[in-house]
Amino acid sequence: MVADVRPELHRYAARLTGSVIDGEDIVQDTLAKALYALSQAAEVPALRPWLFRIAHNAALDFLKSHGRKYATSDAELEHIAAEDDAPDPLVVRAALARFLTLPVPQRSAVILKDVLGHSLEETAETMATSVIAVKALLSRGRAKLREPDRTTAPAPVDARAEVERYVSCFNARDWDGVRALVSDDCRLDLVSKSQRRGKQVGFYFARYEKENLSARLVRLEGRLALAVYVAGAQIPAYFIVLEFADGRVRLIRDYRYVPYIVNDAEFELVGD
Repeated sequence: MVADVRPELHRYAARLTGSVIDGEDIVQDTLAKALYALSQAAEVPALRPWLFRIAHNAALDFLKSHGRKYATSDAELEHIAAEDDAPDPLVVRAALARFLTLPVPQRSAVILKDVLGHSLEETAETMATSVIAVKALLSRGRAKLREPDRTTAPAPVDARAEVERYVSCFNARDWDGVRALVSDDCRLDLVSKSQRRGKQVGFYFARYEKENLSARLVRLEGRLALAVYVAGAQIPAYFIVLEFADGRVRLIRDYRYVPYIVNDAEFELVGD
């Protein structure tokens, strides 16, 4: 039921938070809330607008809980005169980090209308506001995004030697070597699929033993990660994010089953 709308939910959540990783967490939260609500409902609501309303509220809760700036000021309605329904090409191409320069209401309106192509009425419904207010938010948000880009890259977060060892063993297909790098109480999150812990994590590598994949070290949103490539491909199929403690892997987050996050990810190759 949600397969078609899920990548759109992620584009919305990722731009609201400025992170494809956090955006996927919000999608997971949205679908969990929706599944519970459906179990209590007599009939299925109109799925797409309903899921976007849940995602919108889940994203606002996330931003508040993480202490990120959240502005609720009313739109200035004098800024609506020149607004129309045509998406702004500059907005569509804007990097995730650029959206973080906008107050959340402007950010939300611009993403829904310009990036995802929602109508003014759909945007207003998702945001629980009026069409006139949406037009005002669009005007101010678009104007802000047209200003020169003064955003800066996030500070590097390095555990480079450890990640490079993992990548080296992965590409050498040394799966015993990979397993040796994993701590005994490691947690595995196959995002949107399953979770494992401890000895069960070792069985996760059995599938990789059968596949022709390679990994490259990348900096993804300021953190080191693995970009996984299918043989011959020029762009990654998905990412794997690792966390280390005392030189060994304590958490593996594998995004194999949500490859759409690659579409909006901001990353750069590290090393050769």
